[in-house]
Amino acid sequence: MQTLKEKLFATIDEINERIIEIRHDLHKHPELSGQEEHTKYLAKGILEAHGYKIKESEEHYGLIADLIVDKSAKTVAIRADMDALPIQEKTGKPYASKVDGIMHACGHDSHTAIALGAAIAMATHKDELPGNIRFIFQPSEESKEGGSVEMIEDGALEGVSAIFGLHAYPYLPSGQIGYKYGVMLASADIFSIEVFGKAAHGARPHEGVDAILVTSMIVNSLNHIVSRRIDPLHPAVISLGTIEGGTAANIICDHVLLKGTVRTINEGVRKNIPIMMESSIEGVCNSMGATYNFDYVFGQPELINHNSMVDIITGEAKKIIGEENCVDLVDPVMGGEDFSEYLQIVPGAFFRLGTGNEAKQTTVPQHNSRFDVDDDALQIGMKIMSASALEALTKKDT
Repeated sequence: MQTLKEKLFATIDEINERIIEIRHDLHKHPELSGQEEHTKYLAKGILEAHGYKIKESEEHYGLIADLIVDKSAKTVAIRADMDALPIQEKTGKPYASKVDGIMHACGHDSHTAIALGAAIAMATHKDELPGNIRFIFQPSEESKEGGSVEMIEDGALEGVSAIFGLHAYPYLPSGQIGYKYGVMLASADIFSIEVFGKAAHGARPHEGVDAILVTSMIVNSLNHIVSRRIDPLHPAVISLGTIEGGTAANIICDHVLLKGTVRTINEGVRKNIPIMMESSIEGVCNSMGATYNFDYVFGQPELINHNSMVDIITGEAKKIIGEENCVDLVDPVMGGEDFSEYLQIVPGAFFRLGTGNEAKQTTVPQHNSRFDVDDDALQIGMKIMSASALEALTKKDT
């Protein structure tokens, strides 16, 4: 007699081609953060057809889908993000984006498809489930605010005892996963700096205050914070992404706007960085006769996996793909991910799903115009997600 996991896996095998087709459809019709209408209604139609109770919002395109077995039983959640990026696709694949200037360059189409496949498999065997399953289809992961907070405010974690998420990862080959105990990803904050000087003729710089010169000194000063003011045992990144200023070659610039990001994996360091940044900015401006405006926005916190939940993922993955294909990532990555917000509230874990395949040209990094996901990885993602959720439902301490 088949176990419930074996039945789930058999169903996943049966629907695998359909899930690939869904992924291709989503890839053809990518939608930016806050605009995930097609994705939402495609997911909603599939979920409703399989008996899920849907909760949606008038404020965004996120969905909360519940498969309720017993209202008094435990609930475990699986999260998928849905948004795409403002990048022109150059893969040349048959299912390439049909939307000019927008593509799924981070794999969220695969995340959504994997969650839908797991949802279908769970619904097919609903009568045998030991508890309730919730699927969170989240918008706006790529936005600076992150869509997870909106979903949490809408009740996505109410009654949830554990949550799991994954991300396509071209740095590992298909057939492998990457896991990490503790801190996996950095916090992700953004900032802007406006420098105000005084315009003058380029031939008479002494009559003005050169905002470009002041800015260059600020940039230099900010780059010394990590190297000289932060403990080297606590990684941090301060990166300036844009500088805008000046109107003509012969005019002393009176206004410059800088924008950038800060990444850390230590909350104490994170809180001190904006203080150190402003002291540097203020010191330079005061010495040069300029003024400034500094705006710092705390984004997603660092993503900290719960060890017991990582144990569940690795335990199930080893059975599915073999221990040799479960890779301990060891070091955190300075990228950000708003799945971290969920982990601030309930136990859970996030893992990397290997999607690299040289023959299929799927080893290109994320956020690249030639990024793509190996469809063979979807089946593995569905099985690990389903098995992990089922295991969490049966464990007494989750």
